[in-house]
Amino acid sequence: MSDKLKLATVWLDGCSGCHMSFLDIDERILDVAALADLVYSPLVDNKQFPEMVDVTLIEGAVSSEEDYHKIRHVRAHTRILVSLGDCAVTANVPAMRNRFKVEAVLDRAYLENATLNQHIPIEVIPPLRKQSIPVHQVVPVDVFVPGCPPSADNIFYALTELLAGRMPELRTRTHFGA
Repeated sequence: MSDKLKLATVWLDGCSGCHMSFLDIDERILDVAALADLVYSPLVDNKQFPEMVDVTLIEGAVSSEEDYHKIRHVRAHTRILVSLGDCAVTANVPAMRNRFKVEAVLDRAYLENATLNQHIPIEVIPPLRKQSIPVHQVVPVDVFVPGCPPSADNIFYALTELLAGRMPELRTRTHFGA
């Protein structure tokens, strides 16, 4: 068993742009790998979230029942939780549906905009919550990294600071939407 720190990334309701920006750290991923093992992520094959992770990056808003239960489980098994990107920090694009009732959103997606097989799925697609909300409205968050998506440089900075045992100072490095 490795004595390196454990790193995880989780994707809730978002576009995966933050994960793509994470991958854009390019060869610096080797620096991250020297400090931590990636033990859970949509980028790897692990199916179960580990018993305890040192740092978890969360991308996306909490929009479905699955998101809600997943983030509560992840928080209970994570030492430092990072809201990564504007969807996790503010609910951003997923919250655009909040002005409408869930039934109207489902009707629009699966009935009005479908030409074949018009029906609202009851399997596979997790039930939507009434509103899409940011992660911190469900669980405590330790670090916020805004951006849509955050730059690879800001992700690398925040991550390496956390893995070195320091809290990153992001106020002068980040802002919403960039």
